Amino acid sequence: MKSIWQQILRYLYIGKKDPDAPKTRYVYMMHGMNRISIILFLVALIIMLIRLLR
Repeated sequence: MKSIWQQILRYLYIGKKDPDAPKTRYVYMMHGMNRISIILFLVALIIMLIRLLR
């Protein structure tokens, strides 16, 4: 069973890729959109934390 943290690390190019994963154009685009979503979420958390500490 895959861990959600392993999948996030793969999206951000930190973890090693799954050799059994399908390599289609649609999967590549889906991973790209997920990567953008994770980055925007982290940026929003940082902004909220900065506003909270002020």
